Amino acid sequence: MINRILLIIFISFILYGCAGVSSKGIFGTGVSVAFDPRTVGTQIDDSIMQKNLSTKVLLENKSYFLSVKSKVLDGRIFLTGKVEDPEEKLRLTKIAWEVKGVRSVRNDIKIKEKFNFKQSAKDLLITSQLRTAFILNKNIKATNYQIDTYKSKIYIYGIALTSNEKNLVIDEAKQITDVKDIIASILLVEDLRIQKN
Repeated sequence: MINRILLIIFISFILYGCAGVSSKGIFGTGVSVAFDPRTVGTQIDDSIMQKNLSTKVLLENKSYFLSVKSKVLDGRIFLTGKVEDPEEKLRLTKIAWEVKGVRSVRNDIKIKEKFNFKQSAKDLLITSQLRTAFILNKNIKATNYQIDTYKSKIYIYGIALTSNEKNLVIDEAKQITDVKDIIASILLVEDLRIQKN
């Protein structure tokens, strides 16, 4: 059983590494600018906000470098990861709101619990299965999405070119076994603010 879990984790790392390392865009790696539906102005604004947010978070606590992830899409900030107590989660929300130009903050940070190898392996498998499903579905621009799984709950962040694509992304997530919930923060291109270049 242990060998099987280790094999699944190994394969998951290989699949996760195939998402495109050399391109830059929405999530830093894996999103080609050619596929990024945001305007150049919005991309630059988001990049500046991302750097400002990362700096503020690191100044608060250097351990957040590994435990907290953030994404900025069209001025909207998404936070995920794990912290020790609820007060830290509230502080990070406040820090995110202090970033200049922020339009909204979604905080999906969880409070740390005792490490569970079985649950972590299951979460990694769910993420890898969904990432593979996105890649195989020709109607989904897989590079435009970030997937995080925590305790069998899938968190999907990204930009869909059409509402049909958004529905396909959610449908693919529903097909994965052992998923307890799907939290999708998917913006449509038509909902992005228009930038004048």
